[in-house]
Amino acid sequence: MKIAQIQSMTQIDANAWDSLAQTTYPFLQHAFLLALEQSGAVCEQTGWIPAHLLMSDENALVAFMPLYLKTHSWGEYVFDQSWAQAYQQNGLRYYPKWLTAIPLTPCQGSRIIMQSHADRLTITAQFLSYIKQLSAEKAISSWHCLFPDLQQVDIFRQLDLHIRENVQFHWFNKGYKVFDDFLSELTARKRKMIKRERERIQALGIRFLHLKGKDVSAEQWQIFFQFYTMTYFKKGGLPYLNLAFFQQLAATMGEQLLLIFAMKEHDYIAATLSFVGKETLYGRYWGCVEEYSSLHFETCYYQGIDFCIEHQISRFDSGAQGEHKISRGFEPVTTYSAHWIDNAVFDHAIKHFLAQEQQVIEEYKNEATSYLPYKTSSN
Repeated sequence: MKIAQIQSMTQIDANAWDSLAQTTYPFLQHAFLLALEQSGAVCEQTGWIPAHLLMSDENALVAFMPLYLKTHSWGEYVFDQSWAQAYQQNGLRYYPKWLTAIPLTPCQGSRIIMQSHADRLTITAQFLSYIKQLSAEKAISSWHCLFPDLQQVDIFRQLDLHIRENVQFHWFNKGYKVFDDFLSELTARKRKMIKRERERIQALGIRFLHLKGKDVSAEQWQIFFQFYTMTYFKKGGLPYLNLAFFQQLAATMGEQLLLIFAMKEHDYIAATLSFVGKETLYGRYWGCVEEYSSLHFETCYYQGIDFCIEHQISRFDSGAQGEHKISRGFEPVTTYSAHWIDNAVFDHAIKHFLAQEQQVIEEYKNEATSYLPYKTSSN
């Protein structure tokens, strides 16, 4: 097996990539990763330097690992800034670091793709060995893999990597035919709450327009992007993505984009953009021009649940954080990250920290579960 490093998705054939990936998981498709690069969202200036790893056997592509050299920890949704601060306080350099992740995307999925008959443990070990060698050559502190699927987490455990846990909130379709089927499983108080929120939006005359990415006009993309940027500006920040990114995705993977507009009379007032996988709807970006009571819940959650029920999609991953999702039927699920630390002292300290943190995360998940609004849950 031969491992090579590339600096751009343009250096690998899209058909060869997609043939190897064979996935409906939108964020590991060649078109998505390429759009991040070509739009300028991922580049040296933004602190996301592509350094992807390819494994080949003669001329055949065997495996691929997305890899970035990071000069900060922004846009990762797994927070290690305290680790970086501890390094600095001890006169050591934490950045740059290696990162295997989908940039700016906290959604679980495969992080190493390979041929179906390949030995997953052996290939992962070879990639990790190569990364350790690169780290020694370039004085890089660590490698981190964010939001891998459970199969890869098991392999990482076998390779003695540190596993970090966290919690997100996902909605699961339990064979519902209509939205009321979902409501019927909730306690009376929460059922009434959701009905009131939906009725409040209807009373305001707000309606919703669902569009596939390929059907969105240039003007509508401009409107969505304005809403998206306002979400960041309201918090005093700058958006990670630009209009060119969304326009390129519409052209290259428009069938997997779902844009939902909220409209009042003839005016667009809010929007959310989601990605459609085979079994999961991924809610990703949201923004509004004016706040209305319950508008966020309806646009980002209830419209997505409606879509999942109508299209028999089994899971709705509406993004990171958000304890307010619990009372609306989103269940706590465990997410994972894997970590290799080169410095022996910090490796031991981080291992100890993660063991303590895991206990806290488990307690938090159990407590969140106890607040679920389903009739059969203890609440």
